[in-house]
Amino acid sequence: MQFLDKTLNTAAENVALDEALLEAAEAAGRPHEVLRIWEPATPMVVIGRSSPADGEVDLTACQKLGIPVLRRVSGGAAIVTGPGCLMYAVVLSSDLRPDLKAIDKAHRFVLGRLVDALRLHVPTVAHHGTSDLAIGEDPPRKFSGNSVRLKRTHVLYHGTLLYEFPLDVIADALKTAPRQPNYRASRDHLDFVANLAISRANLKQAVQTAFPTPESLSDWPADLTKRLVAEKYSQDEWNLGR
Repeated sequence: MQFLDKTLNTAAENVALDEALLEAAEAAGRPHEVLRIWEPATPMVVIGRSSPADGEVDLTACQKLGIPVLRRVSGGAAIVTGPGCLMYAVVLSSDLRPDLKAIDKAHRFVLGRLVDALRLHVPTVAHHGTSDLAIGEDPPRKFSGNSVRLKRTHVLYHGTLLYEFPLDVIADALKTAPRQPNYRASRDHLDFVANLAISRANLKQAVQTAFPTPESLSDWPADLTKRLVAEKYSQDEWNLGR
């Protein structure tokens, strides 16, 4: 597995790069696994592939606050990220790991590795719901939302890791989630989410412990990323469905 520590200049470029890494792996003709870590310089909202933008996001508030809204290639509900939220994406070979062709097993595999690594720093970290990581037990509070995209030979699994994020931005940008895991128990955003008590350096190291990367990826798919931005991630038709 190769490592890419790469944050690009715009929200569209950063969302596009995750998809580009998946497509580059598919085109490689062999198993090609990559771990990417990044962190946006300003807040942004990213909605799931099939989510209605106006059903999960307060678009008026986002416009007033200057928060861009983009649609990712994977499923799941809307997330808010920005400074203080470490983002990760791991591209895995389903030829090497056939169980990953089942979405539920992909969730268990990736989140299980992250739980094991993060518990070395915060012992109450656990997998909750379909694809969340949370801390505490009375009740648990979410610090990580994750989603998956399956292709023919590779899987893209990516998500959020809150550590020093201004949580009120989540409440400002998102509506009440239309789909909620049972453990949420109808809590509002500020009662449901939390920052993980860990430094950025230790958080980054934990992700790399979960997915060891003995070498760096030097030739990342810049041209494909640029094309995806032009054709998809800069377009309201894709991002907002209009």
